[in-house]
Amino acid sequence: MPKDEPEKPPCKEEGQGDPDKERNTAESPESCDRSMRKRVRQRTPSPHRGNTPQSSPPRFVSVEELMETAKGVTNMALAHEIVVNGGFQVTPSQLAEGSLEKMVKDIVHKAFWDCLEAQLNEDPPSYDHAIKVLGEIKETLLSFILPGHGRLRHQIEEALDLALIQQQAENRALDISKVASFIIDTMGMLCAPCRDEEIQKLRDITATVPLFKAIFTVMDMMKIDMANFAVSSIRPHLMQQSVEYERKKFQEFLNKQPNAMDFTQKWLQDTANALLNGEWESGASSAAASAPILSMLHPLTVHNHAYLHLLKWDHTSCPFPETLLMDQRRIQEMQWELEELTIVAAVLLIVYNNAGAAISGLPGLMERLKSIVRLLLADRHSPSFIVDEAFATIAERMCVEVGGSLAQHGFSPFSNDRQSNLKGQITAVKLPDNSIRKLIDMRIQTFLLGILESSQLRCAAALPGGLAPIQKELEEVAIKFGRLVNYNKLVFAPHYQKILQDILREGACPIPDTTHAGEIDS
Repeated sequence: MPKDEPEKPPCKEEGQGDPDKERNTAESPESCDRSMRKRVRQRTPSPHRGNTPQSSPPRFVSVEELMETAKGVTNMALAHEIVVNGGFQVTPSQLAEGSLEKMVKDIVHKAFWDCLEAQLNEDPPSYDHAIKVLGEIKETLLSFILPGHGRLRHQIEEALDLALIQQQAENRALDISKVASFIIDTMGMLCAPCRDEEIQKLRDITATVPLFKAIFTVMDMMKIDMANFAVSSIRPHLMQQSVEYERKKFQEFLNKQPNAMDFTQKWLQDTANALLNGEWESGASSAAASAPILSMLHPLTVHNHAYLHLLKWDHTSCPFPETLLMDQRRIQEMQWELEELTIVAAVLLIVYNNAGAAISGLPGLMERLKSIVRLLLADRHSPSFIVDEAFATIAERMCVEVGGSLAQHGFSPFSNDRQSNLKGQITAVKLPDNSIRKLIDMRIQTFLLGILESSQLRCAAALPGGLAPIQKELEEVAIKFGRLVNYNKLVFAPHYQKILQDILREGACPIPDTTHAGEIDS
């Protein structure tokens, strides 16, 4: 049978290290502020350069070097995904319905099984094709055997001796059902418990060709199970080794492409510019705005704000930092989820401010309202999503739910004027510059910044007011974001250290070594 190769279990890779420690400096805030501003102005690109980073002269490399580098980056991406994504699993590839690849695959498979059935229906039956099928099944069963299972390996080799089966077929003494029964029994011993039901179904199939087709289907499932078992087995090893491995592979890539960190440098430079120009004062760093400028421009402060900026990134027009390219999609998904949670919290704040004590503390109401809003926002990033219609529906549903709860608990229903006012406030949340939405967004940013800072201070970040309805979801995003940030710091600490030194050098402020600070939670 033509093989549909499953995704192979990831091979074991190497690597692990550490990032981030803070140290106070003796320079006065005023002098450090002046020198830093001068340094930032010197490093800001001229207007005619636009946003294009300055690159080192390209070095010509051979095709072989590029191919080897690509292979290394692919392996690095796989190891990175396994470590950062705690829920990573190998899944079977699915060809799109109607695609040329699927059409070709279906035609080839049908021809294969039709040929097998035609041979078995001959008089006397021909087993040439069937023996090839048994050979492939034997090879697959042996691939499931662990090194210490010598006895089972011997049993498979003996029961599926292709030379002996060939002789039996030539002498019309082959009992194909007996061979199939042995295969099913062996699969039952080797499969995961979740496949017991599929194994039992195989025993109920009597026709030879449908049975072998079903055997291959279950074997493909077992291959995926084995791959995921391998992933779970190597994850602890990768957690210890992948930092050094990724750092090494990225350095190899950097050696061949010296300008491969231009956008990373611009990302950190722009963050320093924003902090110095006070552009963060209305956002996440408002709590730190009154702190001395020297404290604000500690390298870790710049670094943490830079990561926070990724959650506001314009992915359509701004090149992403090279050191985070493997996580761009993951960060964008967090960004979308945070945008949704911002809207949810803003809508609920409006509802409870309007309804007051009448609905405060009613069991289940908050969760029901939250579920409705999230459901109506679920397709926010699909082309078919119509913003005005969605928010009008949200406003209508909130009024219905609140009105029903008020009536159920003996309170006076909302007047038409109050309903109209509530709907107007809710529909206004669709605008990014809506004051309530901006307030919730600022508090979320403050909370996430606190998460990044608390990972270094070993303390819990306080939840700002108004975020209680989304606390569970927000903390889940914060944990994923914090883990990703800390891991990225561990891998690229030496590179970030150098870039931040260059950015802040003119400030005459000692730059603490962040190479061995911070850690990632497993």
